[in-house]
Amino acid sequence: MVIYVSLRYMNKSGLYKGCLEPILLKLLDEHGRMYGYEITQKVKELTAGELSITEGALYPLLHRLEAEGVLEVEVENIGNRVRKYYALTKAGKKEKSKALTELENFRNTLQLLLTPKLA
Repeated sequence: MVIYVSLRYMNKSGLYKGCLEPILLKLLDEHGRMYGYEITQKVKELTAGELSITEGALYPLLHRLEAEGVLEVEVENIGNRVRKYYALTKAGKKEKSKALTELENFRNTLQLLLTPKLA
């Protein structure tokens, strides 16, 4: 017997919340530097609209990671607007590896719980 879990019928926001930091760190590692709106759009694009990050979830995380020295910020004037670009610091690259390892371990643990053992 195989059990399939469909996120479509679950409260996804609670599940995704714990994954936001590793997702953000991986995106910044892959793309160098990004600004907030760009991050939200890239996540939406990569997940075919299944995951959407709100500003209310993203910006507190960006500010916390900046305060912890995980991210550095570069400000640019684009026309008459100021845009903040976020990038990983050296410590941020280490944190990214740690966060992705923790997420992978968690995924493996869930797989053990959700995959029935054959008798």
